[in-house]
Amino acid sequence: MNNAKRLIGTLVLLAVFGGALFFALRNNEETRLIAQEQAAIATAEPLKGFITVEMEPLFKDERVIKALAGAKLPVQVARVGSRDMATKVGGADQPDFFIASGVVAANMIADAARKAGKSATQTSPFHTPLVVASWEPVAKILAANGMARSIGPKIYGLDMEKLTQAMLAKQRWRDLKASGDYAVSRSVLVSTTDIRRSNSAAMYLALTSAALNGDVVADRTAGQKYAVQLAELFKRQGFQENYVNGAFDDYLAIGMGKTPLAFIYESQMLSQAQKGGGIKPEMVLMYPQPTIVNKLVLVTMSERAKQLAELLVANKTLQAVALEHGFRTGDTAAFAATAEKAGLAVDQRLNQVIDPPGFDLMFEMIDIVSREMNQ
Repeated sequence: MNNAKRLIGTLVLLAVFGGALFFALRNNEETRLIAQEQAAIATAEPLKGFITVEMEPLFKDERVIKALAGAKLPVQVARVGSRDMATKVGGADQPDFFIASGVVAANMIADAARKAGKSATQTSPFHTPLVVASWEPVAKILAANGMARSIGPKIYGLDMEKLTQAMLAKQRWRDLKASGDYAVSRSVLVSTTDIRRSNSAAMYLALTSAALNGDVVADRTAGQKYAVQLAELFKRQGFQENYVNGAFDDYLAIGMGKTPLAFIYESQMLSQAQKGGGIKPEMVLMYPQPTIVNKLVLVTMSERAKQLAELLVANKTLQAVALEHGFRTGDTAAFAATAEKAGLAVDQRLNQVIDPPGFDLMFEMIDIVSREMNQ
């Protein structure tokens, strides 16, 4: 009997010891694998990239940094103007990827890569329409003069043809019908960035030229004529910021007196609406009719950069953070929910959208405006 008890006790001790040993070994293995994974993450070679100014806050977001590191795709990014990126292709400082603002700049990069015998692929994980940030009193004046119409609470459609004609005719706010709330002597103008540096200003040229032409400009002679005409709208603005963030900062900080109409990306307003200070009650969005949807285009120059492109499109965390920074993704419902939660009225459907002129014509028009501004 005693022998049987001793045997049972021994078996119990062996079972306990064996179980403890099993769990200890398993824990050691898990610890080893975690350490191995962390070491792999820590030693992963960073991808080098040049990004446009509106992408900077996204890549500085700690959640993005953590997600990319976890995927062994850490990045080192530097801000470069979209139209300057093509000059970096084939040089000593060529990065693994570019994120350009707009298809025109992205096509410049791809064209430079082709000429340099380099492989380049394009992916657009995020996009945002061009809009005019304005104020309720200003929007109502434009509506009273047939240049705008209400399409929802704090959302207006902007008749680009009528507005462009009014600006070229040098109309002043005080001369417009029902201008009592903004009867100032300054000319009716949309504030833009410097077309010599900025993609958003180039898209403004694309929209205003389409307004004069009745459609997207496709004829070189017409493009040259409109570019000369529209250069006046840039020259008469006075000083212009190089980047769209600067123009938006003026709109936020100084207000209607300096910036009644600011040509920006919708993402800027939605990002601001989600911050602590939010937006002021009288701020409104005006959607040019038609407008241009600006694609943030990732141009990859290496195999690992292609993995980054796949991650930005498919990773739910990265997509959610992009929404918080104001960008539209492939998830329309998530965008609508984000805007509603932020208290910002947006045009969800964007029924009137055009493309900019072709690559070569667009840059010829930009060059003409730039030369006119330098005279």
